[in-house]
Amino acid sequence: MATEDGYDALSAETLGDRLAGVGRLEEHVGPDPSQWQVREVGDGNLNLVFIVEGPNGAAIVKQALPYVRLVGDSWPLPLYRAFYEYHALTRQAERDPGSVPEIYHFDEAQALIIMEFLSPHTILRRKLISGEKVDGLAERLGLFCARTAFRGSELSMASARKKADVGLFSGNVEIPAITEALVFTDPYFDAEMNNHTAGLAPVIATLRGDTRMKAKVQRMLMKFASNTETLLHGDLHSGSIMATGSETKIIDPEFVQYGPMGFDIGMLTANYLMAYFSQPAHRGGDLESYQEWLLEVIVGTFATFEAEFARLWREERTGMLYPAALFEDQGQPSDEARDAVLRNIWEDAMAICGIEMHRRCLSLAHNADFEEIEDAALRAPLEARNLMMGRDLILNAETIADTAALCDMARAYNGKDML
Repeated sequence: MATEDGYDALSAETLGDRLAGVGRLEEHVGPDPSQWQVREVGDGNLNLVFIVEGPNGAAIVKQALPYVRLVGDSWPLPLYRAFYEYHALTRQAERDPGSVPEIYHFDEAQALIIMEFLSPHTILRRKLISGEKVDGLAERLGLFCARTAFRGSELSMASARKKADVGLFSGNVEIPAITEALVFTDPYFDAEMNNHTAGLAPVIATLRGDTRMKAKVQRMLMKFASNTETLLHGDLHSGSIMATGSETKIIDPEFVQYGPMGFDIGMLTANYLMAYFSQPAHRGGDLESYQEWLLEVIVGTFATFEAEFARLWREERTGMLYPAALFEDQGQPSDEARDAVLRNIWEDAMAICGIEMHRRCLSLAHNADFEEIEDAALRAPLEARNLMMGRDLILNAETIADTAALCDMARAYNGKDML
């Protein structure tokens, strides 16, 4: 797939010849490409992904394609998304060391990134479907969300640097446009690429007929499109997280943009909840205990987020926002101001959570938690619980007190027949 500007899509057969001489790749795999074993493993919606193995070890090669892989070349996408993913990864590594794979090499013209091969890590979504637990999951994700949110904002960054960064990432237009359509808009009308499980028509009619809810969704879209509080991962779901039984890493931030602080943790929470609601189709006798563990992860993620955000507020509040000159330097506490910021993040997160719960059942690109339930008669009632709780979260984000109330809501919907 060569183009006039020299871009050429890799294949398992051509990768060795094409990437011979890339020092960091040879360092981690081996100096002789004839000894490399190359496997294409990309199962996502957008990119080519290869594992390259050799006598020295292994590495990942990820290359953007000029179209949406899930759909085909009828939906073109710019290759520049690899540029933004690279810059997102470098910032995440700086702001939360150890949270993302190490980058070995970036080739902007070929839209490819060579990075650390995570092994024996597997995609978190697969672990949740299989009923596996990950020690420290809540702490790792809570720290990541808090550190990237705080350190990517003008609570911490110099304003000139942050504004320059907003300018840099504002060029990532086409990728966030996917979120603006597929997440915030398409679920709520009969969009061309929508699909849903048979039997959900009554619930879908309720959602699409709820003008107050749709207006709140659009209000969140306004925030997403115009609020540049911090640098977002932009697509933080259980398919963008790799884990062992005790270690967690975050991958795939190509949907990066500046946006509301509550976005990433809200999207993450939605994916925990969708794992929760799908469990009756995946679990046997341990169903209740595993569902409760998932709720514990939600509680722990937010508890860690709030504790780390508060620590950073005390120790790293060096930006122009809420300066110590207005509070501590005058002998006055800033706790009330901090708590108000955290409350706003929570409310945004709850609304985003509900919207993501809708998108993954009604728009394009569903998640495997529900999709792998082959019996539609079993799948539809579970998705209906998920959809109606999502509606509740959107409508009542401002009045949900805390994670205890959120978990009680999930338990209540888990026992309801919504069809």
